[in-house]
Amino acid sequence: MAEKTEDDILFREIDEDLRQDEFQRLWKAYGKYVLAGAVVLVLGVAGFKGWQSYDISAREALGVRFQSAAGLVTAGKTGEALKMFSEIAEDGGGYQMLARFNEARIYARQGDAGGAAAAYRGLAGDGGIDSLYRDLAVILGAYQELNDPGADLSALAKRLEPLRAETSPWRYSAGEISGLLARRSGDRAEAKKLFQGLANDPRAPQGVRARAQEMLSIIGR
Repeated sequence: MAEKTEDDILFREIDEDLRQDEFQRLWKAYGKYVLAGAVVLVLGVAGFKGWQSYDISAREALGVRFQSAAGLVTAGKTGEALKMFSEIAEDGGGYQMLARFNEARIYARQGDAGGAAAAYRGLAGDGGIDSLYRDLAVILGAYQELNDPGADLSALAKRLEPLRAETSPWRYSAGEISGLLARRSGDRAEAKKLFQGLANDPRAPQGVRARAQEMLSIIGR
């Protein structure tokens, strides 16, 4: 069984966030694509029937390639999987975004925080992607940059700030990472404020609340 990484844990916490948010319906509509490694494709084709058949066939073939790449990850063949996901991302189609997320996750699994962060920044800055998933890329990229000694912490905190808003489905993850950033930057007061807010929020996922309480114990009074 593959060892769970920080990304795997964060995806689970994000799922808990969404279970308690109005964005739950949207997340379910996309089949929890990041967590399960599957996509529900909407084939809104209005052209000729022949073109429609070709399009469906092409998508099915792309789906087979994607599942093969996912199988390589499960088998621990991350190098081969990364190459295949990269090819799928370049080819475009319905699996392009998902392939790019998986590329970033593989970099993270390999311990390449810089490569993972760069991949997530590419997703976050892509205007062709729905804002929900651009924001997700910001969260995941921030987690990688948090582990990078050379990261620009002030710039990172600024990117996370909008995602801490009450209306953001990523607010708990953004708040937790922001607390870690504040602690790393030496701002003990801000770190305590952020973790206290998470620990006291009954709507926050249990794991987030528990970790926030642990961080408060570490920081001290």
